[in-house]
Amino acid sequence: MLYHYRAADQEGNIVEGDVDTESTQEALLLLSQKNLRPISLKAIKVEGKGFWGGLFGGRITVADRVFLTKYLALMLRVGTDLLSAINILIADADKPVMRNFLLEVRENLTRGEPFHTTFAQYPKVFSPTFISLVRAAESSGNLQKTFEDLSVSETKEADLRNKIHSAMIYPIILLGMAVAIMIFLFTFALPKVAGVFTESNITPPLFSQVVFAIGLFVGGNIFVILGILIVLIIGVVFFIRKTETGKRMLDLFVTHLPGINTIYLNLSIERMASTMSSLMKAGLPIVQTITIAAETVPIREFRYALLRVANEGLSKGLTIGEAFRRETVLPQSVTSLIAISEKAGHIDEVLGTLADFYASSVDASIATAVALIEPVMLLLMGAIVAVIALAIIVPIYQMTTSSF
Repeated sequence: MLYHYRAADQEGNIVEGDVDTESTQEALLLLSQKNLRPISLKAIKVEGKGFWGGLFGGRITVADRVFLTKYLALMLRVGTDLLSAINILIADADKPVMRNFLLEVRENLTRGEPFHTTFAQYPKVFSPTFISLVRAAESSGNLQKTFEDLSVSETKEADLRNKIHSAMIYPIILLGMAVAIMIFLFTFALPKVAGVFTESNITPPLFSQVVFAIGLFVGGNIFVILGILIVLIIGVVFFIRKTETGKRMLDLFVTHLPGINTIYLNLSIERMASTMSSLMKAGLPIVQTITIAAETVPIREFRYALLRVANEGLSKGLTIGEAFRRETVLPQSVTSLIAISEKAGHIDEVLGTLADFYASSVDASIATAVALIEPVMLLLMGAIVAVIALAIIVPIYQMTTSSF
């Protein structure tokens, strides 16, 4: 495991560097052997090491967060103090990345640092909502209840991801089969059939000639075409993930794609409602609550609307209901419900109920989208095979009939 340290030497000078050791204790021992007094020691890239690192346990996953929150809540409930609970988790942690993270938590606690600061150092692992809830709970002394709530929310997040992954397995298999069938037909079947007609000096119909020409071209340049496709896919992924224009284009695409747009809409409302409910129950200021909630929604227009609610509405003295009702991008039913519940004085409870309702809607939307994708892909595969089959059968039929 690679650690980045910041330490003071014997003359009081601050030095920084990296050490590669099996554990935090070995890293500290190595620094002491070099006569360095450690100021900070941090595992590098604990949140992940790319695809293979994530595949073989190199990152903290949703399941790890569920384990952490659930067992911390349980141990705090039975009266275990926080430092002892962390020590128990360290002893039980089999995953190296989780063990290193917990060791860092323990070191920060023994130095007197707030509990939430370690979580805040890993924003790619722990969301702003998670960090804010831990910070608020630490201030109020209600860590047990907060970790119980976090374990529930993290479990829901894990279940949602599992449902999405499970729902996409069959469409991905169909897509893989379609690609494999096309490669086989264009690489092996069509060139051989076209060769038979060429050797027989038979001129097939124009439709068949076009299909054969495409098949011969693809079959002769299959590796070049696959290479270009891979480069294009990597380029598109980079463009979408790293550029603002790409992110906007992706948002525009998914919000207008039938079936997928409903999933994104329901998911955005569910994230907004659940985050606001949790943070309001924890006692965070409403402006900060809505600002953090804006970071959790996948649709950017929703995010901008929530930021306007916080920065241009509430900051200027509007009520929550008035600020939300000014945003037309948000569903009117949701904004009206927020306004009514604000007047009734139990907006956090209503938002929690709203989050549960839209979580169920997300499940239904996923099932509907998969039900639409499967027949479309089957029809596409059938159409491709039918076109190629006709291109082969028609000239054979003509050749057979002409021989009589």
